[in-house]
Amino acid sequence: MAKIDAFLRYMAENGGSDLHLQSNHKPKVRKSGNLTDIPSQDAISPADMEPILKEICPPEKWNHYINNLDLDFAYEISGLSRFRVNYMRTVEGMGAVMRTIPTKIMTLEQLKLPDVFKEVASQQSGLVLVTGPTGSGKSTTLAAMINYINENYNKHIVTIEDPLEFVHPNKKSVIVQREVHDHTKSFNAALKGAMRADPDIILVGEMRDPETIGLALSCAAMGLLVFGTLHTNNAPKTIDRIIGAFPAKDQPQIRAMLGGTLRTIISQLLCKTIDGKRCASHEILLHHAALPGLIRDSQLNAIRGIIEAGRKQGMKSMDSDLMQLYKEKRISGEEAYMKAAEKSLFEAFLPADFFSKQH
Repeated sequence: MAKIDAFLRYMAENGGSDLHLQSNHKPKVRKSGNLTDIPSQDAISPADMEPILKEICPPEKWNHYINNLDLDFAYEISGLSRFRVNYMRTVEGMGAVMRTIPTKIMTLEQLKLPDVFKEVASQQSGLVLVTGPTGSGKSTTLAAMINYINENYNKHIVTIEDPLEFVHPNKKSVIVQREVHDHTKSFNAALKGAMRADPDIILVGEMRDPETIGLALSCAAMGLLVFGTLHTNNAPKTIDRIIGAFPAKDQPQIRAMLGGTLRTIISQLLCKTIDGKRCASHEILLHHAALPGLIRDSQLNAIRGIIEAGRKQGMKSMDSDLMQLYKEKRISGEEAYMKAAEKSLFEAFLPADFFSKQH
């Protein structure tokens, strides 16, 4: 058994989500948002760290890590779980973070996601973006949406991921999953190939650069349903990030393409619950007749009005969802305040000594 497997088994048995390894430090596990040492483990020296990381890494990927100083791949312990792995270099030497990928794909119902997510997954074409910071559960939400399609529709689905996380068995749909570097050279090469593979749906694991974004928009304009992710916190910032990825001379065309293809933006944050677990909070922007014009004319501030006016259709702002979670006594006033954009809305729910504790 690889030495790192013992750390991962401890994490799995104790409800952890991430394993942190850093040269000259004790191994740590994140549980319910907090990092704690693994008991009875000493700090790992730089000399010991290298064989620990190398033991589970395929040779060609190890060479990539040595040459590029960063590496992403997936690792699996049979019968336990899959893990998304990131190797990096730090000022103290080699290090790694490994995140648990649940073996079982959770359903939309198990994740307690609103019914509008089923409507989003049932669309025939256009661009659907799931956004949020690293560790906010974007991959879990997307996997649940793909699973819903897989269980209810006869579709050809192509996923392009780096690394490949959730493995989907074919149910009603046919799913082709490709991992960048193992099954294709790049997101761009895979997207170009997918266009010729008669897909109904394409999932792009991350829209990282202008060419990938442009190809995703082109696929959506061709009548495909395209799912993608970005590291943004709300709908206006997401639209701004996509347009801002392109040179000024290309932005009018991108605004027109995005306005014509954008169907949904779901922004997601993970919150600590009062009972020590975690739950997701969402901002949801759905398609609206006024949206293409606002995107083309760069009137992104008006998108807030669309969200507020679209509550009956399933739209909601992040702050309104945080307020609902607070009223349902699922999260504390402090947690709502820390996650909110308009913090003044939540100041009344803070304990009297909250600000003094921050200093």
